[in-house]
Amino acid sequence: MDTIASLFSFITTPVSWIIVQFHSLYGKIFGPDTGWAWGLSIVSLVILIRICLIPLFVKQIKATRGMQTLQPEMKKIQERYKNDKQRQSEEMMKLYKETGTNPLSSCLPILAQSPFFFALYHVLNSIATGKTIGAINEPLLDSARQAHIFGAPLAAKFTDSAAKLADLDATAANVKIVTAIMIVLMSASQFFTQRQLMTKNVDMSVKTPFMQQQKMLMYVFPVMFAVFGINFPVGVLVYWLTTNLWTMGQQMYVIRQNPTPGSKAQAAFLERLQSKLVKNGGEKLRRGEKNIIKAIVAKGRDRNDNERKFINGLSKAGLAASAEGLVAKSESSVAVLDGDDESPSSGQPKRQQPKRQSKSQRQSAAQQAAKSDDEAKTSLTKSDDAQDAKPKTSAKPAAAKQQPSAGARSKAKSGQRKGPQRPKHPSKK
Repeated sequence: MDTIASLFSFITTPVSWIIVQFHSLYGKIFGPDTGWAWGLSIVSLVILIRICLIPLFVKQIKATRGMQTLQPEMKKIQERYKNDKQRQSEEMMKLYKETGTNPLSSCLPILAQSPFFFALYHVLNSIATGKTIGAINEPLLDSARQAHIFGAPLAAKFTDSAAKLADLDATAANVKIVTAIMIVLMSASQFFTQRQLMTKNVDMSVKTPFMQQQKMLMYVFPVMFAVFGINFPVGVLVYWLTTNLWTMGQQMYVIRQNPTPGSKAQAAFLERLQSKLVKNGGEKLRRGEKNIIKAIVAKGRDRNDNERKFINGLSKAGLAASAEGLVAKSESSVAVLDGDDESPSSGQPKRQQPKRQSKSQRQSAAQQAAKSDDEAKTSLTKSDDAQDAKPKTSAKPAAAKQQPSAGARSKAKSGQRKGPQRPKHPSKK
């Protein structure tokens, strides 16, 4: 570790200068030789570094979103070469090269802050050995060696001997307890950060080598911190625990506000956004929310289940999303919040199943039908009697002449034709 730290000695002077500036500020509040002054100086160094790394973090998010747009193509490659893993990996790498994406872009913040980490380790190790380094002169060196955090010196390690800890005015029990607690917290925060990323912000419908790498890192990084943490000074443990907590909070914010499409976090985000739009009538949208709605509308039929559910929920509430990312009331949409019979998608009434009637209801309906039939028969009988009671007119003889005889009617009924009949064939006589 000392050899690696010496490679970044060129940055030890800026790091030590930043710590000294923060120490001069906090020393006026807590005292120059206290652990709070030096500990908060290290925490402030972490915050300053992470603020400077925000552009890299934004680039990481954009690269991650670029990877997400390739999910359909990755899925096709997986289905096409599902029996040939080597060809599948080659096609994946070819796709990354053609689109200009890098699956390892998520490591950029870690790689960028590595020089500061090793420089800080080099500074604290020099304090432990009683050597001045960078902007830390003799008076500041003595002050830093006297600073303790919960009874553990900033330059003390878990593996230090009792004699070395005695020179730093500390006991082995205090140092081991403090360092063990900080190592556990550091490993737990790293594991929770990776687990949150894998369980909430990953589209599980497509499995890629990038996902496998993230899943492996979820277990590898905490073990690495636990193993190497016993060789870190207390000040470095403060630095690393602070940066892990910063990363965890930053990731929680990103997952909540800009989740990965197709993930559980996206389903929760769109559900909250839908409730907000229904409540406000599509008004008061932030810029990020407008961009997400705009992207969902632009997808069309390529929307995932979460996005389709979001669009349908807006339609049921009488709202419609536009290509500009705005949401307004739609005249063609019909709300179906209280069980209306019309569908917002087609505008036609839904088919409803007939209600099941009880036995008594069926019997009463049958009785009413029978009663109506009797009334109809009675009315027909009365109408026939009324027609028979009418007086005969003088035109009856003329009508009688025109009517055929009873024999002709009976022959017509039997299927024979009127008029002269053709003679039968002699064989049929």
